[in-house]
Amino acid sequence: MIGKAKVGLLLVGILMIVLGMMFGVAAAQEATQSAEATPEATPEVAATPDPASDAYCLLCHTKPDQVWNLPSGETLSVTIDPAILANSVHGASSPEGALACSDCHPSFRYPHPTSLSQTIRDFQIERYAVCRNCHEEQYLKAQDSVHGQFIREGRLEAATCVDCHGGHDVQTPDEPRQRISLTCGRCHGVIFDEYRSSIHGGALLDENNQDVPTCIDCHGVHNIADPTTATFRTGSPELCATCHANDELMSKYNISTQVFDSYLADFHGSTITLFEHESPDVPTNKAVCFDCHGVHNIQKVDDQGESSIRQTLLTTCRQCHPDASADFSAAWLGHYPATAETHPVLYFLKNLYNVLIPVAIGLVSIVIVSDLFRRLRRRG
Repeated sequence: MIGKAKVGLLLVGILMIVLGMMFGVAAAQEATQSAEATPEATPEVAATPDPASDAYCLLCHTKPDQVWNLPSGETLSVTIDPAILANSVHGASSPEGALACSDCHPSFRYPHPTSLSQTIRDFQIERYAVCRNCHEEQYLKAQDSVHGQFIREGRLEAATCVDCHGGHDVQTPDEPRQRISLTCGRCHGVIFDEYRSSIHGGALLDENNQDVPTCIDCHGVHNIADPTTATFRTGSPELCATCHANDELMSKYNISTQVFDSYLADFHGSTITLFEHESPDVPTNKAVCFDCHGVHNIQKVDDQGESSIRQTLLTTCRQCHPDASADFSAAWLGHYPATAETHPVLYFLKNLYNVLIPVAIGLVSIVIVSDLFRRLRRRG
């Protein structure tokens, strides 16, 4: 009996020790939690961003590999790099303040509305109209351009704002200046290759010459007209005159502005000028600058290769004058006046006429005045 009582007391003691340890641990945990709950020790809990803020949009759109599966089977990436957006012209550097996501996507709060776009291009066509909110003048010009006309006709491959300027990564479109033609080359690849190999394109893209024309100098920016019309063709010499009638610019390259003046003085130029002022939309077969020099593939006139303008001049003339002989093109003086060194006979005759014509007019005037004086005397 005594032995059993001792064992019982021993078990009760062990049980009390275990319970005491358990209550001690609990008390310690409670004390620790109480200490952590003090204002000084409580960590800052990240709150959900305002649904109207960029941070709210970027909760999802900064996650990698975010895509939108369209009905066409195409997938459009919707992952946004905030750094790209911040470094664009619409970002922190904008003097008017950075644009917010809601400025361009005003109706795209989560949950996003159902889109009727079937393809990526449908979505791009649908979304580019938002550019009008800030750039109405440029937007309206683009609608009146050949690009806007094509889109209305269902030719959705025509360029929109984002095709030329980008979406979230919009940069200054003419810095560097080469960016202008490189942008056009994204769609007009074959033409761009011709331009790159021309005297203008090579100087711009390879030599960084800032004086030569880019695509927009001849075609315009947002108001690009159809270059296949009679109006564009008739007015094209004026485009060339922008540079080639500029004395200051041409003097830098030892090119005479008589190139343009002589064209206006000859039969081709004077006829085109008449059409331009009277009926610019009426087709004419009279030669304009690019009929002889090319359009995007213009080369230097003093090149000596087989495809140079001097070697192919007769072939060029025969496009309008099919019966032209070899003497036809050889008799042409070019765009420069005759000189004693280049064409001595013509130079002599020209100067002779400069003397004879005033003398002839003077003699006729003397005869008329004398006859008038004689008649007056008779009446007197």
